[in-house]
Amino acid sequence: MSQAKITCRNVWKVFGPNPKRALDTLDKSASRAAVQEETGHVVAVKDVTFDIQEGETFVVMGLSGSGKSTLVRCISQLIEPTGGEVVIDGDDVTKLSDKKLIDLRRHKMAMVFQHFGLFPHRTVLDNIAFGLEVRGEDKTTRNQRAMDVINLVGLAGWHDNYPRELSGGMQQRVGLARAMAADPEILIFDEPFSALDPLIRREMQDELLDLQSKLKKTMVFITHDFLEAIKMGDHIAIMKDGEIVQIGTPEEIVANPVDQYVADFTEDVPRYKVLSAGKVMRPVSGAANGTHPIPASAKIESLIERMADTDAVLPVADAAGAIVGEIDRAIIMRAMMTKT
Repeated sequence: MSQAKITCRNVWKVFGPNPKRALDTLDKSASRAAVQEETGHVVAVKDVTFDIQEGETFVVMGLSGSGKSTLVRCISQLIEPTGGEVVIDGDDVTKLSDKKLIDLRRHKMAMVFQHFGLFPHRTVLDNIAFGLEVRGEDKTTRNQRAMDVINLVGLAGWHDNYPRELSGGMQQRVGLARAMAADPEILIFDEPFSALDPLIRREMQDELLDLQSKLKKTMVFITHDFLEAIKMGDHIAIMKDGEIVQIGTPEEIVANPVDQYVADFTEDVPRYKVLSAGKVMRPVSGAANGTHPIPASAKIESLIERMADTDAVLPVADAAGAIVGEIDRAIIMRAMMTKT
């Protein structure tokens, strides 16, 4: 496997009067509450390790206080980890000089926040071009790039308007466009859609998924909403009390939650939207009588109509075309049940 785009290795973040000393002396297996009672320090991120591959959307999901935002701020170095390594393209960013860290943020990484962070006295065009202005690009170049991104995110015709003249969804598009204008390799989203109403939120999720299908950026996406996590993520890391409880694809987590904490998130998920034929198929028995194999990657949702009125047993094929299992209406019906 190629080198990961982002790697976190044994990352800790401890808040308190002497976090380095506390980390060196605390019992690493102790709970967050026990450490706080004993030392007066708060363990916000506890011994976190994972890899993020280039071009994937990696979701960090957890309830309020789980440590997800602190962890992602450690990746961007808005917060300095107390211990561990954060490696981006082979460089441990915790050891970068201030100059190189600024260069990283200006050229390789951008963030999109929940509360937009737009400048009220700047037009949409000037808000989007701001990062390029800071980077030293000339006005013609930055305005042209800003206009290109304005069209990309569906804001054509709004470049001379001010933030106060835009809806919440449009303001978030400006925030997204501003992050994209510098053409960063890594985009970090801190609960970007949670302030939007449900319909606009779903629209923005779809817009971002569409953009990602074209741009293939490496995205780190924070959310407290499990339905949003499984919709947006190639992989999901679920956090609790500063620790990662489970990492996996949406399908792996829905099909095999590691404990009750994770199972509670998955309980109301429409499984047929997440699970694939390959996950629910039975072994080859020779009973298959269909002539066209089902791809193992096909979601159950896409098979419901096809299987609703037939007793056929269909073969399931892997990416190479080899038959790896079989599926019938009864299997589809079981997979449509909400609970695992």
